[in-house]
Amino acid sequence: MPSGNVIRGSRIGSAPERPAERYEPAPRRAVSYWCRNGHATEIRMAVDAEAPPLWDCPRCGLPAGRDAENPPGRARPEPYKTHLAYVKERRSAEEGEAILAEALAALRRRRGRE
Repeated sequence: MPSGNVIRGSRIGSAPERPAERYEPAPRRAVSYWCRNGHATEIRMAVDAEAPPLWDCPRCGLPAGRDAENPPGRARPEPYKTHLAYVKERRSAEEGEAILAEALAALRRRRGRE
């Protein structure tokens, strides 16, 4: 005995939701990018969309630009920073001392040692 929740005559993903004659696809244009390794990538974009100046090459991962004669160089990765380095960027030594003194005072109050 078949259950009542089976959809007969269709499979998910087997065909488009609507027939193609009911809609017109948006007009598109091809935008080409070249990376430092000589790989060419062509991206299809809407005619009214602004093309980004850089695109990641799908073959090697380097940045690719619109100029075939002068592709962009390798992006320089930011060196690894520790948590302390990020904190030092945001706070001066005097601010750090003030925050530490405030935290120690709060800790002493909680422990009952004023």
